[in-house]
Amino acid sequence: MEASRRSRALKRQHESIVIHFDYDCFYASVFEAETPALRSLPLAVQQKQIIVTCNYEARRRGLRKLQLIREAKTICPDVVIVLGEDLTRFRNASKELYAFLRGFSWNAKVERLGFDEVFMDVTDIVDYNLSLLNPNDLTNSFFCLSKDDPTDGFTFDASKVAGYTYPESSNDKLFVGALEIDALQLRLHLGSHLAMHVRHQLEQQKGYTCTVGISTSKLHAKLVGNLHKPKGQTTLLPPYNSDDGSDNVTTLVDGHEIGKIPGIGFKIAQKLRDYALQKPPELNAGLMHDDTKEKVLVKRVRMYPGMSAETLEKVLGGPGTLRGIGFKIWMLINGVDESEVGQARELPKQISIEDSYVRLDTLDEVLKELRSLAKSLINRMHVDLLEDDSDDDPPGESDTGILQTKRWLAHPKTLRLSTRPRPPLNADGSRNRAFNRISRSLPMPNFLFNLNDSVDALAERLVSEALIPLFRKLHPEKNGWNLSLINVAVTNMADAASDSKDGTGRDISKMFKRQDGVLKQWRVEDRDCPPEVHSHDEAANAVRPGNETEPSPTAMHTLSEDILPQSWDSHVDDDGSGWDSDGETIDEGSSFICDVCEAVMPTFAMLAHSRWHSGEQNP
Repeated sequence: MEASRRSRALKRQHESIVIHFDYDCFYASVFEAETPALRSLPLAVQQKQIIVTCNYEARRRGLRKLQLIREAKTICPDVVIVLGEDLTRFRNASKELYAFLRGFSWNAKVERLGFDEVFMDVTDIVDYNLSLLNPNDLTNSFFCLSKDDPTDGFTFDASKVAGYTYPESSNDKLFVGALEIDALQLRLHLGSHLAMHVRHQLEQQKGYTCTVGISTSKLHAKLVGNLHKPKGQTTLLPPYNSDDGSDNVTTLVDGHEIGKIPGIGFKIAQKLRDYALQKPPELNAGLMHDDTKEKVLVKRVRMYPGMSAETLEKVLGGPGTLRGIGFKIWMLINGVDESEVGQARELPKQISIEDSYVRLDTLDEVLKELRSLAKSLINRMHVDLLEDDSDDDPPGESDTGILQTKRWLAHPKTLRLSTRPRPPLNADGSRNRAFNRISRSLPMPNFLFNLNDSVDALAERLVSEALIPLFRKLHPEKNGWNLSLINVAVTNMADAASDSKDGTGRDISKMFKRQDGVLKQWRVEDRDCPPEVHSHDEAANAVRPGNETEPSPTAMHTLSEDILPQSWDSHVDDDGSGWDSDGETIDEGSSFICDVCEAVMPTFAMLAHSRWHSGEQNP
């Protein structure tokens, strides 16, 4: 069963072409994009007393990630240090770059991972261009970027890969005839040229460089893309699977430390290391939570005696573990990734705010930090999940005198509080390193969606009514605590109702807000003495544009079918757009009272009923 499922997964996997974009030194690059003069200087981004990242010039001079500021200044005295506590500039830059990459996609399968990574499924655009190739003249090929415009694209040599390959010895020209083409390899060639074009456009238009991987799955593309940093791209070439493990996929995956495989988290990697070594691995001193002195490669785990999906299920299983985790990890260490590139989405799947601390062990300090995190979380929600609830009105007061408001694009369903406690001191005064987090969740409090209260008021209420109760469940006061991290997050995002295809339902709020203006044409007014119109010409004239005289019911009855009163014409809003994107009307939601027989009917029956009266009076 394992073999057949793996075979099916490999077959599906080989049908896709996936590109992985990893922006080079993204956080430092954001500052460099704002101030180009920084590009030639050693630049480090600081959070707390730590360098969270640095550019390649700084790395060339001996700096590295997660280095203490004082140590960095000793190694490189002329380092330029910028503060990166506020993530707003990084978030905005990431959204801008994501939108740029999405513009090259046809199927909208563009998935963002964090701020600085993007997966793109380009299967459709590659297969389309594959159908356009002349197999007898691959050297002179043209890559078409649009189905509608055959001139939108670039020339390329389809007989070879753009950039590096894995293995490197495979980067030779592909001299093939019409009957000898390896379809998978040729599709990978096309994917590599598209990746080269996109990353060059990214650098020319946006000023950012990236490292790229091209393969048939997210796992392969990410791993192979890490081989040539920075500003490099690498394509994983066939063969992709073999019975003896000599294929390029197995060779690539086997050479990675088990904790470096996407999809294998810190806890699972620790269990796999413990099992393969038959003892807990010794950790290096420093801040990297998964940095072990003895590296455990994937091959060591995969080839361990008796290793199988069932064995992994026993090793990794336990309370709270997902069922089938053994088979999933077994597939990953064998180079099989069944996950698909997600559809592009404008909204985040979750919003998370956290901070780390040297020591946090009193309730007063915890309250202070929770208030700060809660305020930041609410501000983030307002920035990422709100939009102006208006169509064409300028900011300020609308035509109806009602102030424009905001509307929620999505509603998170869950509030989560996570902490990372420090273990107690050992007898010798030392302390074991620990990176495990503990969490508690509850349904999202509805008051957080109230836009009338201030952020400070909402934050105070969030802390007192939700976060403190969660915190007491995590850390009963009688036990005491010493925390190194607190995280507050809203998750399980549900898109709000909208007229777009991504919404969970129809957004009728705008319809109700604008119904007075739309329905005013059908409003019935009582008159003591209705105006008299005696001729067909007078009736027609009564409904001409600019005529302020409203036709009498008698005049309406005598109108021709070709001359419709404005109120009976197609339902158009004041701005010229239809009632809504689906072309629905309001006829079924309003009624009409006949002045002749006093019958009540839907407005869509007005014309037919008037003709009936006309025929009745003029047999």
